[in-house]
Amino acid sequence: MFYIALHSSSDKNVELTEIASEQDIPKHFLSKILQLLVREKLLYSMKGPTGGFRLTKPPNEITLIEIVDAIDGLDIFHQCGIGFKTCDDQNPCPLHHDYKAIRERVKKLFSTKTLEALKEEVQEGGSIISMSQLE
Repeated sequence: MFYIALHSSSDKNVELTEIASEQDIPKHFLSKILQLLVREKLLYSMKGPTGGFRLTKPPNEITLIEIVDAIDGLDIFHQCGIGFKTCDDQNPCPLHHDYKAIRERVKKLFSTKTLEALKEEVQEGGSIISMSQLE
């Protein structure tokens, strides 16, 4: 999604082969993920000579939590840090209260951080990822 946010526009799509090659992701695996994101209405998929993928809405309207939800669901923000099935506020595991606080902070971060914010950070040089690494 981040690569597509950087390289697509309303009149330019990004091809599966390009993403797979540039990001060193197996093409078959990437195809499954991108189709999932299409089904979840975060990406458009077009066939043909100008085909490829692009975002369904501007990068400033797509939060990281939408992407996490589309791919893995939001259970990670409710599950026990150790993996207990009955862990909750009334029956906490030894990590419950500490892990809950961290989980809530990460959920808040992912709920407010957009693809546009990540894009701007890279373009401004405020990240270890440079534009040349993404081109």
